[in-house]
Amino acid sequence: MTDAVITADHGDETEAEAAQRAIEEKTYGFWLCLMSDAIIFALLFAIFVAMAHSTADGPAGHTLFRLPRIFAEAMLLLTSSMTFGFASVAIAAGQRRRAVVWLGVTFLLGLGFVAMEVSEFYSMTAADAGPWRSGYLSAFFTLVGTHGAHVSVGLVWIALLGCEVALRGPTPFVASRLYRLGLFWHFLVIVWINIFSLVYLPGLL
Repeated sequence: MTDAVITADHGDETEAEAAQRAIEEKTYGFWLCLMSDAIIFALLFAIFVAMAHSTADGPAGHTLFRLPRIFAEAMLLLTSSMTFGFASVAIAAGQRRRAVVWLGVTFLLGLGFVAMEVSEFYSMTAADAGPWRSGYLSAFFTLVGTHGAHVSVGLVWIALLGCEVALRGPTPFVASRLYRLGLFWHFLVIVWINIFSLVYLPGLL
């Protein structure tokens, strides 16, 4: 009887170790994915810097960008990073409802950011300042649009994970998925800070 209990306990430990190893492997793989994304954005930044003066006598940043709009976008995304952190703390504390609420707030902030970005693109193209107008605008739309596409993917991920948290609660697997999503979301916030500093602010000068 005792041997059976010991064997069962050992089997449980082995299964837990295997589950933990699977989580660590997925996290490592996701870090590799983020590194590839970082390389892509580094290349897009390099292209933008190379094309910064290639306006082809078309509109430049100082005639297109509006500081209040850009500042509002920045505040939305920076605040969403903070609210996502609150969701992570709630998951760690086993607070399902609070985690879902903070994920919902993060989703709304991110959605507001994407909506403002789409509105900006629409107003620029309506003023004949689309990516076809110059190398500068082509590089701008590619860089900022790629970031916006990543944020949109993040919003879908937040919605799906919020549903999983609501249904399953703060399990270790859900917590690990939230951790990987957090890496992705905070990475996008860092990329946006660089876009704000290297694309918008110099364009306003």
